[in-house]
Amino acid sequence: MSLDKILSIAGKPGLYRLVTQTRSGFVAQSLLDGKKITVGIRSNVSVLSEIAIYTLEEEVPLREVFLKIQTKENGKKTSVAHKDEKIKLEEYFFEVLPDYDEDRVYASDIKKVIQWYNILQENGITDFAEAAEDSETKAKPTEKKSAEKKQGMEKTVSTKTSSQKTSGKKVTQKNPAAKKK
Repeated sequence: MSLDKILSIAGKPGLYRLVTQTRSGFVAQSLLDGKKITVGIRSNVSVLSEIAIYTLEEEVPLREVFLKIQTKENGKKTSVAHKDEKIKLEEYFFEVLPDYDEDRVYASDIKKVIQWYNILQENGITDFAEAAEDSETKAKPTEKKSAEKKQGMEKTVSTKTSSQKTSGKKVTQKNPAAKKK
């Protein structure tokens, strides 16, 4: 399973796996206890494949940070716990990512990265390979066009009635009720 199906949901502990989309949001399954929850569209959700960590020179994708942790720990859980002292967490993270930006990466961010890595490790999600990101990066321009097209289609379709043809042309209707006022 790749990181593009793993979610962090604001206000909810741990990580979630995307199960399916619904009309009003999606269904996600907790990686902590396996319980399924429904999440509304308005919820603040982050996809792990879209998260990056600030360094002094660039932003490093979370996937690469996980790979560095995995290498440091020989594929096992981290040697520090996410609840350890701030100084211990920062020392550990400095070993993993020596050029991380200390002004923009807070102790709370480091806690999350360590906690998320350990949750993924416990659930057997350890393939942080670059191939998944490459295919995602190539797909983004197409997704953007398709989203723009979909948004345009929604605007077009919303101005039609069922008796009119759906040729994709925008139809302007006169509102007879507006004249009576």
